[in-house]
Amino acid sequence: MKVLLSVFLAILACGQIANGIRILGVFPLHGKSHWIMQEALMRELAGRGHQVDVITHFPLKTPIPNYKDISLKGSLPQVMNNVSATEIKGFSSPSIAHLVNMAGNSVCNLLSHPKLQQLIKNPPQDPPYDLVITELFASPCYLAFGRYLKVPVVATVASVFHDWLNEVSGNPSSLAFVPSFFSTYNQHMSFKERLINFFLSNYLSTQFHYYTNNQLKVVKEHFGMDLPHIKDLYNDVAVYLVNSHHTLNGIRPTTTNVIEIGGMHLKDDDDPLSPEIQKWLDESKDGFIYFTFGSMVRIETFPKEMIEQFYAAFEKIAPVRILMKVAKKEDLLPGLPKNVMTHSWFPQISVLKHKNIRAFITHGGNFGTQEAIYCGVPMIGIPLFGDQRINIKNYANKEVAVMVELEGITEQKLTSAMNSILKGPYRENIQKLSKKFVDRPVSAMNMSVYWVEYIAKYGNVLRSPALDLYWWQRCLIDVYALTFAVIFTVLYVALFILRKVKKFLCGSRTCTKKDNASMKSKKNK
Repeated sequence: MKVLLSVFLAILACGQIANGIRILGVFPLHGKSHWIMQEALMRELAGRGHQVDVITHFPLKTPIPNYKDISLKGSLPQVMNNVSATEIKGFSSPSIAHLVNMAGNSVCNLLSHPKLQQLIKNPPQDPPYDLVITELFASPCYLAFGRYLKVPVVATVASVFHDWLNEVSGNPSSLAFVPSFFSTYNQHMSFKERLINFFLSNYLSTQFHYYTNNQLKVVKEHFGMDLPHIKDLYNDVAVYLVNSHHTLNGIRPTTTNVIEIGGMHLKDDDDPLSPEIQKWLDESKDGFIYFTFGSMVRIETFPKEMIEQFYAAFEKIAPVRILMKVAKKEDLLPGLPKNVMTHSWFPQISVLKHKNIRAFITHGGNFGTQEAIYCGVPMIGIPLFGDQRINIKNYANKEVAVMVELEGITEQKLTSAMNSILKGPYRENIQKLSKKFVDRPVSAMNMSVYWVEYIAKYGNVLRSPALDLYWWQRCLIDVYALTFAVIFTVLYVALFILRKVKKFLCGSRTCTKKDNASMKSKKNK
């Protein structure tokens, strides 16, 4: 019986390998928050019998079947738990040049890494890759892997669809009601807001493609490709998997190959809490508030005066407790209130699902806020940089969060925000939003895997025909121009004819009047 079972399992495994596809995952960005989404997808694909080779800075601690790490760990400065309050100021203003230089050009230079060079010069052939999956952020140079390996590309986007992706995907921008990536407007904009939104979106797109075009140098150096523009590489993207959802980000028109899979990384089986933390939370009979600024920012590096304001607010909110993520507790300002527990890391879903949680103090990152909504926990948002302000303002407009500005933060403002969340309708509102967010015909993960497998089977068949048109053809400028020309010509000809007819008629009447006057003159004589 055991022998038969072993044979059956071996046949099943062979069947999975035979039907599986070989995927190259290209994720060279060293931001842990972005990796959350990519890791979930690649793990799932491996679990479904596909062979995945993954370029990443975050190799798995425990190997799993069908999953091979191509580790870049240590090749770029670590940002996890390593961003100070001073460095945050450098991210505060949205500069495309700074973004591309920091998260684009420096990342593209990793193509000279020995492991990537080995992959480029000797890609596997037995079997070869069927598909490339890569994140689109600020380094489109990595799209060259798809063309080099002659396979379609699936692109992941860790936020809402970027302004600069509309042009290269053929997706309608719809700026009359779709806010720009760095805009805090909602979908009901005044004329002034629509005007600003239009110029902001086009400015960002122009700037992004201008600065990323410099990445053509590394594309030519490492792949031997002579391209007219970096935008040419986007033609190989078959599907965009976008971390957004209409319940959170509003109604947005999209082409067939732009798929919303917001919350793909969400799962119920998170790591368990340690016994110490579990006991402390279980004993929080008056509830607790969870406080973290994510995987990068070190709260303990904030100014003494600011930390003191946090301490005063936390002490005032007692007996409600505070669970606070601090990377290095030894660097934290002394005087921590008795109702606060700190730790360097928490399994976030497990914390947010705890029965005694009352609120979540967050910087407003996309993944953290989605997790809070998934678990039905209202938020106090303190945005730091990037799209965090937009995220928090969006959720404040939905009345599931309260926003507090970091600059000029005081004990009174923070206490007021926490009391609003604890005593207001926010918890009820976010639980309603949570139900709409998770209510889908198919899970975000199943949707993602379906489209990956679909593209592997059929290739780049969802490419928008809009990409074969010039911008003025897409906007129907030529049609409007011809229509206007025809209408103008018809009106002009009609007016010309009317003038001629009028002149003819008026001329005849004048002659008739002259003849009548002449006849009357003769009779009088």
